[in-house]
Amino acid sequence: MSNQELVVLGQDEGAADCCPGLLTAPLDDAQAADLAKIFKALGDPVRLRLLSLIASRAGGEVCVCDLTPAFDLSQPTISHHLKLLRQAGLIDCERRGTWVYYWMLPGTLDRLSAFLTTARTADATTQTARATTRTASATA
Repeated sequence: MSNQELVVLGQDEGAADCCPGLLTAPLDDAQAADLAKIFKALGDPVRLRLLSLIASRAGGEVCVCDLTPAFDLSQPTISHHLKLLRQAGLIDCERRGTWVYYWMLPGTLDRLSAFLTTARTADATTQTARATTRTASATA
């Protein structure tokens, strides 16, 4: 296996700018499809736990041998979930001898964060006030 650095598409510094924020502009078809793949990968409790275990590991990477015992699932099932996280651009890996080591790719999470972040502009404040008024009216 080569030691050359691979570039993951969408992980560059401008990746957070690829998709408009939720309150700034509607997504086009391609942007929505791209983000949906990432959200779908995060839509499973096992994958969320795997991402959390990988991201919270001291040193920033974890061996698959340390991930498998945390679940009551077979090794092939864990590998399948890790593959889906990799395909979504949330994690990457490298084989070292007989083991595979995983680490998080923060650029993808930054994209999701930028999309979900609501800017505190006058329009956003107005929308928040309207939502609060609707919620209060519905519960009364």
